[in-house]
Amino acid sequence: MSLKLALEQLGFGPCYHMEAVFNDLEKRVPQWNDALAGRPDWGKTFEGFDSGVDWPIAGFYEELYAAYPEAKFILSTRSPDSWAASFGATIAKLLEERGMAAEPMKPWLEMAYGVIARSGFPGGLSDAERMARFEAHNEAVKQTIPAGQLLVFEVKQGWEPLCRFLAVDVPQGPFPRTNDRAEFWDLVSGGQ
Repeated sequence: MSLKLALEQLGFGPCYHMEAVFNDLEKRVPQWNDALAGRPDWGKTFEGFDSGVDWPIAGFYEELYAAYPEAKFILSTRSPDSWAASFGATIAKLLEERGMAAEPMKPWLEMAYGVIARSGFPGGLSDAERMARFEAHNEAVKQTIPAGQLLVFEVKQGWEPLCRFLAVDVPQGPFPRTNDRAEFWDLVSGGQ
């Protein structure tokens, strides 16, 4: 979410994020199910958006590079142990409990599970397995996207590397910092 807000502040918005799926389940879940089935319509999926971050997008970096070979890609990363702990306490927990979700949420959760499992993170992984797969995913992205089109980025680096990569001026003010665990649970529970 921090990177989404940063890209929008830099003029690369609106920025597609899982939040866009969550906010329009009826339209967007079928689009991602089509992508999972090998029938994406990227033009329709990203209509009205100038950039995109997060899952489900991250699960299709190879297909998106093939469809948009001149695009710039940002691999947002952090320490594997920090990522595994956060993923385990949020996304993995939510998806493991998807069978108990309210009926309107189930198609979204099944699609999200499919995308995330396809990305190498099926349910039931230990933190050690998550960390290893996180590192493998990052390496696969680096092997797929040409170095000149890829920024390996940690949010804690702030504006400088992102703005240099995107060839834009560094804005005034701090880099956006958001998307903590409480915000995640707020989003998926509808703010209740």
